[in-house]
Formats: sequence, structure tokens, C-alpha cells
Amino acid sequence: MSAVADRPAKAARPPQPSKARTTVGMLLVAVVVIFAVSQIDARWERLPELVTVLPRYVGLMLEGIIQNPFTEPASRYWSSAIDYTLESLQMAWIGTLIGAVISFPISFLAARNTAPLAVVLVVRQILNAIRAVPELILAIALMMPIFGFGPLAGALALGVGAVGTLGKLSSEAIEGIDPGPVEAATAVGASKLQVLRWGVLPQALPEMVAFWLYRFEINIRASAILGVLGAGGVGAILKQLFDKREWERIGVTLLVIIVVTIIIDQISAAVRHRIISGAGGRSRRQERRTETEGLMA
Repeated sequence: MSAVADRPAKAARPPQPSKARTTVGMLLVAVVVIFAVSQIDARWERLPELVTVLPRYVGLMLEGIIQNPFTEPASRYWSSAIDYTLESLQMAWIGTLIGAVISFPISFLAARNTAPLAVVLVVRQILNAIRAVPELILAIALMMPIFGFGPLAGALALGVGAVGTLGKLSSEAIEGIDPGPVEAATAVGASKLQVLRWGVLPQALPEMVAFWLYRFEINIRASAILGVLGAGGVGAILKQLFDKREWERIGVTLLVIIVVTIIIDQISAAVRHRIISGAGGRSRRQERRTETEGLMA
């Protein structure tokens, strides 16, 4: 009896947490979605036509793609599409460089561990204001009235728009560094600039460069949209082709855009991985995998 009495009483199961808050939240989200859909002036009854209309237009575009690219007029289609796509790439690259150069010093002023709090608050609000304005508005309201139609206005709009995003992401990368090297540099009497150069920059720069490359990928897509407004690039020729209903050239142009975008994305992803992981990233992972397999064996 005493042995049975000495046994610890079975712990009572804790009460199940209430799901009322989650349920109410999901209902509110559903209400907002339903309200937003109901306010859209869309002809939802035409949605089934997509099944019949889309294959017809795809077939028209494929007629241009399957033509021999070394004969007329197909060769002219391909050369024009490649030229305008390269112009969009140039716009995206210049815009990325502008954003990177301007946001680089600003990011140190927006990080709490490298700038006074008053400066951080002001700079962050400026970055927020820049991010709140889309590149389309920047191009229409600011760049085109000053620089006119063409790729220059588009590149500058992409560059200014990139400042807000790159400044925010880079400042967060600076705030996430290991404080050890900074404390060590400060302890040996390094100046503020030397601390930034040797304690902060080597840690944050790889991630910042990765952000720059990612922004370049975004700018490639944004440059095509700006071209529709007259800011140059492949979007300009696409607008003309859609107005004239030249589906063969549209198919060729879209294919060039897709292929170039995939190639750029793959190269950029490989470079970002190389920057973040380092030269020995793959070998270290292989060594850890070998050690794990050895332990499991």
C-alpha cells in the first residue's frame, strides 16, 4: 500500500488552448477577401472563355516561334526582340547600380548599431517614403517630365525606387552582424571609421551584395513594365505589337524575355550563393555530410 501511495500522481492534462482568436481572425480575413472581390468591377462570367480563347492566341504566337529564324521576316523579329531585351537589361543594370551606390552609405545611417537613434528614425522614414512610391509613378511624375521618353528616365526611376528597398535590407544586414569584431576593434582604440571598415563592412557586405543582385532581377521585370509607358526597353515594343495585334512577333519577343530572365536568374542565384556561402561552402557541406554518414554507419 505504501509503495502504491508513494507513486507520483499522474499529471493532469493541461487545458486545450482556445481557438476562438484564430477562428475570429480567419473569419475576418475571409470577410475582407469577399468584400474586396465584390468591389472589383470585373466580368467574372467571362472567366470560362479563358479555356477557349487562350489556346487560340498561344497558337498564333507559336506560329512566329516555329519559323526559321534565319529567314525573313523571322530574323527581323528575333533581332528586334533581342535588341529591346538587351536595352531592358541595361536599364535594369544601371538602375541597380544607382540604387546600390546611393543606398550603401544611407544603410549605415539607418542601422541602430552604427548611427544615433535620432538619425536612424529620420533616415528610415525617408526610406519608407521612397518605398511607398512605385517605379511607375516615379517615371511618370518625376523622370519623364525632366528627361523625356526613353531608357534614361526608366533607369533613373528604377534606381530611385531601388534606394528604398536596398537601404532597408542593407541596414537590417548591418544590424544583424556579430558584435564581437566591433567590440574588439573598439577595445584596441580604432576610430569610428575604422570600426565600420574592419568590424562592420566585412560581415555585412556579402549579404548586401546579394541584395543588390536580387534587386537586379526585380529591375529586369520592372523595366519591361516601364517600357509600356514609353521609358524604353522591351515593354515599348510589346505595347506597339499588342496595339497592332502582331501575334507572331509577340510570341518571339515573349520567348526571348522568358529565356533571358531564366538565364539571368540562374546566374544571379549562383553568384548570390557563392557570395554568401563562400568558396568552401560546398566542400564544407560535403565534409559534414561525410561525417554524418560515417556516424550513422
